[in-house]
Amino acid sequence: MEEYKEIMQNKKGKVDVTPIANFFREEVKQQITKNCWKPRVVAFLTSDDQGAIDYSKWTKLACQKDGIEFILKRVERVDLEDLIIEANNDSCVHGILVYYPVFGGMMDSYLQDVVSPTKDIEGLSTQNRFNLYHNIRFMDGESATKKCVIPCTPLAMVKIIDNLGIYDKSLAMGEHLKGKTVTIINRSEIVGRPLAAMLANDGAIVYSIDINGIIIFQSGKRHGTIKMSETNVTREEAISKSDILILGVPSPNYKVNSDLIQDGTIVINFAGCLNVEESIQEKSILVPTIGKVTIAMLERNLLRLFNNQISNK
Repeated sequence: MEEYKEIMQNKKGKVDVTPIANFFREEVKQQITKNCWKPRVVAFLTSDDQGAIDYSKWTKLACQKDGIEFILKRVERVDLEDLIIEANNDSCVHGILVYYPVFGGMMDSYLQDVVSPTKDIEGLSTQNRFNLYHNIRFMDGESATKKCVIPCTPLAMVKIIDNLGIYDKSLAMGEHLKGKTVTIINRSEIVGRPLAAMLANDGAIVYSIDINGIIIFQSGKRHGTIKMSETNVTREEAISKSDILILGVPSPNYKVNSDLIQDGTIVINFAGCLNVEESIQEKSILVPTIGKVTIAMLERNLLRLFNNQISNK
């Protein structure tokens, strides 16, 4: 994007992702207007977590501006399963969104699978995650008419990296990030692990770090497959050799030492708090927040599911 040309040439500065979000939201708005669509999302909020409340408000505002009906329901967590099933069976509901955590742990994993994959705009169901990890692009197999959805936050970061001009489109599909080293400090099933798989599938070598250690993600021998391997590389070594550093530790007390980050590194932060000193922008490219693009990807996923559903009629 032209907006980032100077930052990318200087290899330092702070990136505002608003232009990227606006580009994809405008695409969504045009599709809705052109086709006279009326997509509807039902979102469930069970906690008083201020971060989740704020995110739900921002999502609702964006959706309403772009022609999407967004219904937010504050519910008791013990009632959530029945309400999800009700929304699954409602033909007027095209997407379902749940603000996690609800119970935490395996109970939340179960709830992710209660959401029908055909309405799972977050892409968190087992079926959608299986499709991602096996590079399955369509929900209807060989018919290839119903596109899969990808988790919103990982997809948002891929789109940011692409719009910063890091993807080399002159290379073959699956090699656009060939020669790039990425470190992701987060291996959650919602963000870190799917993101590692997506970037590896595009040709990068990815160091995936969490409290249990480091795993390398690389593309497998067969196109679309992912190879994981153990490594003796330390956290500090992985950070120091990275072209892209992605941070997602939900603690204001966690900060990566700026001395470990090489000049010109792209540092993307998706935690609710900044995991690096803001002064890193003086020698590297800092993307401090990605929430606006995440919401745009949620809208994009919704239209994909909406289109899949109306094609059944």
